[in-house]
Amino acid sequence: MKRYEPKHFPRLKGLSGISDRLLQDHFKLYEGYVKNVNELNVQLEALAKEGKAKGTNPAFAELTRWLGFEYGGMVLHELYFGNLAPGPDPLGKAGPLAQALAQGFGSVEAWLDDFKAIAAMRGVGWAIAYQNPENRLVSNHWITLHNDGHPPGFKPIVVMDAWEHAFVPDYKPTERAKYIDAYF
Repeated sequence: MKRYEPKHFPRLKGLSGISDRLLQDHFKLYEGYVKNVNELNVQLEALAKEGKAKGTNPAFAELTRWLGFEYGGMVLHELYFGNLAPGPDPLGKAGPLAQALAQGFGSVEAWLDDFKAIAAMRGVGWAIAYQNPENRLVSNHWITLHNDGHPPGFKPIVVMDAWEHAFVPDYKPTERAKYIDAYF
């Protein structure tokens, strides 16, 4: 069974608008997802060895459901940290991403306005821009839980953590818009 190790993101030190202290706390939360994925895999493997890995076994069913949540949390955080950029113009407004955003929204600015509106919605979750593999168009989505609501087969290309742990204590819970601006 594959054992996952937390990834490290040293290039994020000194980000503008997101403090190193907040990132360190966020990395600890992410490491918890990695740890839980590994622990759940061990428990599921034990059930399989005992012949209890059956859909009718409540323990197997619950561990499998929980693994989806923890695994989603691990991967989404890796994508989120990977999206954070220390330099200016993270969207690369002249590159292929900008072209894909403009194709679906008319302009990068129109996409950004839509994405920011979704990220600013009340609630906890994720704002994610996905690319449809069929037509290459980008669409923005709100995802409440790590493991629910992802468009099947779509590739996440911009991932923003909109849970409060992503921006408090740098910003007040009522200052999500400031965090969104700092993200970009």
